[in-house]
Amino acid sequence: MLARTVESMYWLSRYLERAENTARIIGVNTNLLLDLPGGIAPGWLPLVDISGNRAEFDAHFKERSARGEERDVVTFLVSDKSNPGSICSSLYYARENARTLREILPTEAWELLNEFIAECTRNVESAINKRTRFEFLKRIVISLQTIAGMFDGSMNRNDAYTFSLLGRNLERADMTSRIVDVRSAQLLPAETPELRPFESVQWMSVLKSLSGYQMYRLKMRTRVKRTDVLQFLLRDDQFPRSCQYCLMQLERSLTELPRNDGVLEVLGDAARFIERAPLATLDQPGLHDLIDKIQLHINNVHDMIAEIYFPSRNVSGVRHAPAQTQSLGQTQRQSSLSFGEVAKA
Repeated sequence: MLARTVESMYWLSRYLERAENTARIIGVNTNLLLDLPGGIAPGWLPLVDISGNRAEFDAHFKERSARGEERDVVTFLVSDKSNPGSICSSLYYARENARTLREILPTEAWELLNEFIAECTRNVESAINKRTRFEFLKRIVISLQTIAGMFDGSMNRNDAYTFSLLGRNLERADMTSRIVDVRSAQLLPAETPELRPFESVQWMSVLKSLSGYQMYRLKMRTRVKRTDVLQFLLRDDQFPRSCQYCLMQLERSLTELPRNDGVLEVLGDAARFIERAPLATLDQPGLHDLIDKIQLHINNVHDMIAEIYFPSRNVSGVRHAPAQTQSLGQTQRQSSLSFGEVAKA
């Protein structure tokens, strides 16, 4: 199988996962602002921080007002073509990669992806309107989960499928770490005990951003608490969106590939770092530093995968923050080497 084929499959899965996660956090933030007192509500800018595109947002919306913040942020994250991490941009890049993979993708998945993107483009204004936003975002999540299910239920278990899993799980681990970092930074300060009841509401929003609230309750069987949420989202070995679980799935996929020693070593470093983190004793600056290091580990895994299996691209230009990229969304340069030839090189 060509190296360009598995690379396209890897990025296709990353972009689909990115679009789904972005839709999730917009929806959850909309509901969170209704549950919290106005004076302590986190607002909308933290969502831009999660995406890692704050500089681009500030440059694009220099004259934004407080009243226009919600509309600006939602537009930037949903439909702004200048934002390579917006939902529409991610879907566009996913389709461009899928276009080169039509011979190996399930026909139904290719058709559904095109129909869904056309529908999303027609109805994108629904995301701006508060009354229709929930249904629009719900449709995105369901459609993208359906496409992922088609991959899982219909694709041959070959190298293309393996790289699809690599892209999906690496993107999930990256997004989970971002949501924990930025969302937790917005939680209530310790010196406001009268507002302490609202702290659990905000930690619930962290879980709901990752569709993890119900699974947390089933696993922990306790009220929502900071340390338990961090344990669940960073180290749980059963919840499919926890960082540790994603790393476990990456290891399982990588064992099926040749020349995997270097990647497995870097992956092991990441897993051990998360496992040894003193979650119970971390203050907020300590947690932020921890998440920064986790994201560096995740980026190292990506760089090693790209160095070994995607020789057509210079990985030094990849930003670790949003993992935004095939050169910030541009289609990758194609390699004429087969995947087997790359693996043996």
